[in-house]
Amino acid sequence: MSLEKEIKQTTFKNEHNRAIVNLIYTYNHVTTELQKILHSHNLTLQQYNILKILRGRHPESATNGMIRERMLDKNSDVTRIVDRLIKDDLVKRQNCSNDRRCVNVYINQKGLDLLKRLDEYSDQMDAILNRLTTAEAAALNKLLDKIRQ
Repeated sequence: MSLEKEIKQTTFKNEHNRAIVNLIYTYNHVTTELQKILHSHNLTLQQYNILKILRGRHPESATNGMIRERMLDKNSDVTRIVDRLIKDDLVKRQNCSNDRRCVNVYINQKGLDLLKRLDEYSDQMDAILNRLTTAEAAALNKLLDKIRQ
């Protein structure tokens, strides 16, 4: 369905304005679909992102600063999200022995097991964009990269 029909707006200032609205609207659609999958495992997108970052570094740790640099949502409160993951026993935190200001965060086995279960949903996550061919997805990736240059 066209953006105009979806948001019940017939005109835009120009194509660039329409593209911005379309990106925001589509972002919300995609995140809503991802959240439906993650909600059944009591995870938010930001928590899932942090767990994936930590799994990528496993068995090494990551500091909050490292995590923040790699987060998809740069406005996330990493400390608060890590606290929640600790409370849910998915990660552990350990003070750095040579710098008291530094805190290392590790994913634990329960966190790894949860991600392994969520890996089973990867086809369902990919299917959010299943209306695009592989070539169209590649073209979209190039265009999105170009926007951020």
